[in-house]
Amino acid sequence: MANSGSMSIFHYIPLLGGIFNFALSLFVLGCDRRSRVNQVFFAWGIGITIWNLGTFAMFRVQNHDDALICARLLQYGVIIIPPTLLHLSLILSGLRAGRWLVWLYAMHAGLLVMNANGLFISGVRNVGYAWYSVAGPGFWIYALSLSQTFASVFILWNKSRMLPPRLKHRLKGILIAQALIVIFGTNDILPILGIDYYPMTSIIVRPYGSLAAVAYGLMVAYSVFQYQLLDVHLALGQSAAYLVRFVFLLFIATVLEVCVGAFAPPGAITTFALVSTILVITLSALIASFLFPKLLGSSAESLERRLLGDHFEYQDKIRSFTEHLRWHTDLATLLSDLHALLVNTLHVRAYWIILLDETNRAFTLTRAHPDQPQRQLPELRSDSPVFKFFADKSQSHLSLNPGYEHDGEGSLEAKAREQLSAFVGDIAFPLLVEKQPHGLLILGEKTNGAPFTRNDTQLLVSLTENFALIANQISLKNQILINQELDLLGRMSRGMAHDLNNLTTPVWTLLQLFSEGCADESARTELAPVAIRNIQTMRAYIKEALFFSENLRPDIQLGRLDVLIQNVTDLARENKRNGKEITYRVETSGETLVEMDMVLIQRLIANIVSNAVDASQDGGEIRIELIRLVKTDAARDWLRVRVTDRGTGIRTEDMNRIFQPYFTTKRTGDEGRGFGLGLAICRKIASLHGGSLTLTSEVGKGTVVNLDLPNRQKNATNPAFQPPGSIAANTHV
Repeated sequence: MANSGSMSIFHYIPLLGGIFNFALSLFVLGCDRRSRVNQVFFAWGIGITIWNLGTFAMFRVQNHDDALICARLLQYGVIIIPPTLLHLSLILSGLRAGRWLVWLYAMHAGLLVMNANGLFISGVRNVGYAWYSVAGPGFWIYALSLSQTFASVFILWNKSRMLPPRLKHRLKGILIAQALIVIFGTNDILPILGIDYYPMTSIIVRPYGSLAAVAYGLMVAYSVFQYQLLDVHLALGQSAAYLVRFVFLLFIATVLEVCVGAFAPPGAITTFALVSTILVITLSALIASFLFPKLLGSSAESLERRLLGDHFEYQDKIRSFTEHLRWHTDLATLLSDLHALLVNTLHVRAYWIILLDETNRAFTLTRAHPDQPQRQLPELRSDSPVFKFFADKSQSHLSLNPGYEHDGEGSLEAKAREQLSAFVGDIAFPLLVEKQPHGLLILGEKTNGAPFTRNDTQLLVSLTENFALIANQISLKNQILINQELDLLGRMSRGMAHDLNNLTTPVWTLLQLFSEGCADESARTELAPVAIRNIQTMRAYIKEALFFSENLRPDIQLGRLDVLIQNVTDLARENKRNGKEITYRVETSGETLVEMDMVLIQRLIANIVSNAVDASQDGGEIRIELIRLVKTDAARDWLRVRVTDRGTGIRTEDMNRIFQPYFTTKRTGDEGRGFGLGLAICRKIASLHGGSLTLTSEVGKGTVVNLDLPNRQKNATNPAFQPPGSIAANTHV
């Protein structure tokens, strides 16, 4: 093609198309060199590249001999385009190519040989504005075989016609691109066949095929990003996303500038002006993206998501969720977070989570969207077809939608799909723990109708693998807690049985004597007081058990904690528990007002003091302190009531159990043995006040109990002052 002033800018289009398609072909092949679809696409892309670069070279040549060399090089790319395009369409449509495809490749290999021997084109000619090849015998054979390019378009169109409506747009972009390249590619052949004007018009034929090749490259890039029709697995973070956006900007600016230059008057746009304009545009956008990230407005985000398939931020969110799964300790919270990810990030219209219930070893629908009641699924077992499919086939997921079905589908896959037919889903993922089935995650279609890409499945496979492990750990932890509760129930039953059996024995004996008429005055004077005392003890036992089991609401009033401590100490001095003479040292910091339920707090402190008395020897000393802690809360102060004794102490092996209900270290006598509820009740009272109760002890040296309380309750409503003296004296636990 001769160099022409009017074409000085237009000839950059084939150069652009050649570079873009070559880069895209290398990128696709580099993603998976063993993939047949990627190999065929690479061969097709090389053909397009040779065609475009050859066309660009022919724009530059000045004489017949150079034009002939460029023309023959160009035809090598032209010859391999039709069979590779047809082969690519067959693969994308899921059709199997027969032996005839091998003969088709063999025929085009023969055309390559003819081109090398000068039989494909016979020469070149100058049509006034460009150089064109002159068709030889081989080219006429090639022209007759161009029907395969139209067949490739028909194959894709027929495949898209059979797909469900929401999946048709998977092939829409590449179908339009193939139609364009076939139409405009055929247009470029007309001058080679001697047709310089469009039939029945005086409009000259111009080479628009290179522009169609650029459009095809863009469409394929779109398909790679959005639908992953080729075996390309993207894993791009924010930096890569920024780079891709910048490349798109540079490419679009170049295409627009070339289009403007193609229709500009001769000499109006020079090469320097073209390049400098493109650089100014891209540099301005680069600077603006740092200074004003939202310069283009929110509408750009929608277009970006359409172009790039939202493969950046949403991927980061899924990866971040997967990485933080191990921090979940509660199944309900885990399922809620997973719900937010699936609905708000992945935008699924529905999902079903099926988990194995360890208590009855039955698979249960645990969570669904839209909400469904939990129910057992007796048809699902460890040896069900769906789990056998994942075990035998080593598959990471099962496609439930016909649009995703694989070729050569086996009977096991069909049975697995049929078993899950009750769930109108698109794709199912196994939840496996050490290769054993723990459940299923079934996802319905996306709200925008887009299909699940290969990259989607990769991310979800990683997510489900980690989710299964964490869900299993939570289940095992719950089993441990259940066993602990059963152990507590057993210990409680043994303790209650022992206590009540001892307490009811004298009552039963007395009643039996009365019923037999054998009771005399000595029986009444000896057994009756014991029976009455034991009945009172049982009533106290029941009262403590009810207190611990009830969800109480404290009656918060403003009172003086220092006076309350003094009252508890005075009562302890008067009552002389177990007849012991104990010295009490009380240290308070003056008037201390606290919002509290004064009955409950007095009960708490009295119980701690009585425990200290029980642990102390006769003549021992108990120290009670009221300490103001360092201020760490801007809204309120914190106080500490510390009770210290120098008694027997608590063994190390008992320290972790002292706050458990029905655990006691007092084993002597019926009254002294204790019910094992005292410290559990104390900790509950402290918790009701937003405080805490801690204990340290050393055998033979004594015990220190710390009660930390805030001076103000967060939810208190203007409590009125009530003198501690009005508190009932009988507060012993």
